Amino acid sequence: MNERQNVLRFEKTNPGIRITIIIPGLSAGGTEHVVNLIANHWRASGHTVTIITFETPESISYYPLHPDVTVVRLGVPPRRTSKLGSAAAVGLRILRLRSAIQLSKPDFILSFLTRTNVMVLAATFSMPVPVVVSERNNPAVQPFGRIWKWLQSHLYPRAFGLVTMTQGALDYFPAAMRRRGWVIANAVDLPGDWVDRRKNNTLTAVGRLTHQKGFDLLLKAFAQIAAKHPDWRLVIWGEGDDRKALEAQRDALGLRERVEMPGVTSRPGLWVETADVFVLSSRYEGWGIVLLEAMAAGLPVVSYECEWGPGTMVTNGDDGILVPCENVDALAGALDAMLGNAALRKTLAAKAAVSARNYLPESILARWDEVLLSAVRQDAGSV
Repeated sequence: MNERQNVLRFEKTNPGIRITIIIPGLSAGGTEHVVNLIANHWRASGHTVTIITFETPESISYYPLHPDVTVVRLGVPPRRTSKLGSAAAVGLRILRLRSAIQLSKPDFILSFLTRTNVMVLAATFSMPVPVVVSERNNPAVQPFGRIWKWLQSHLYPRAFGLVTMTQGALDYFPAAMRRRGWVIANAVDLPGDWVDRRKNNTLTAVGRLTHQKGFDLLLKAFAQIAAKHPDWRLVIWGEGDDRKALEAQRDALGLRERVEMPGVTSRPGLWVETADVFVLSSRYEGWGIVLLEAMAAGLPVVSYECEWGPGTMVTNGDDGILVPCENVDALAGALDAMLGNAALRKTLAAKAAVSARNYLPESILARWDEVLLSAVRQDAGSV
């Protein structure tokens, strides 16, 4: 009997597992999307699912949730404040988390993102419930204060298990944690009703407007080739703290009429409708789900070969183009080749769509079922 059959058998004999998922918020983003997929899947499988966030009560989910998934918003969102104020806010979040977790009466807890994982492990101290934490970024390079690093190193060993999206990320952690670790890629899940509105020569990038995403590098690269491709424009979808700096850089490069930054799409995945070429310019990634979404939508892709993710999804020269990370000249050269060659775009796009089929939701969600099965079995004293 394979692992998937074990999961199905276990679910039939153990219906109604009470699952609590914890994440900072339910806005647009790759982590939020995977939480949406997992929560909806487990609720449809007959389990009781509660999602706890730090958001304000009036917040709404960007991705549609199953109507029977309960969302508890604690009203303590992250805010910029003094070190003392930050410590007090963390303490308040931990207290509210503990209370909300106890009220949800979970058989299993799943937490996402590093700081949240640390707080969840602190909040569940002495609770006899298995907790699995999931890292969604590159743990070696993401900005993370010394205190948080210390807390992570001391609290993570208390978790039942650890999920990362790449083997490289899992290998960052001590061997003791890797023994109960899972590598689960993000699933690709495009809206089924998207409409092809392409052929407008649109180079598209998607992500939070932050230093990690490297849009400053992309603007420099596009500036190098813009004159050679006057019919192409660059559209950067997303929102974030770097908006003003990026807009100023765009204008200084003389690209005001060639680069648009329209914010977050009104509904998930809308950007695939108008994109003709996709580019990922990140300095580092946990996975880079938008790259996979672009491939699944049949788009030719250019990406930095950053750690981690793109090198797993893309075979250079076969179903996309990879260039050395943070090399602006190399990125400009790849974009020049892509924008100037319609036959190349067609060939790479067709192969990209085939490669993306390896990450369809059914197989990815089966891996999450394995995590649930392992944790609940262990808690029940099973072998």
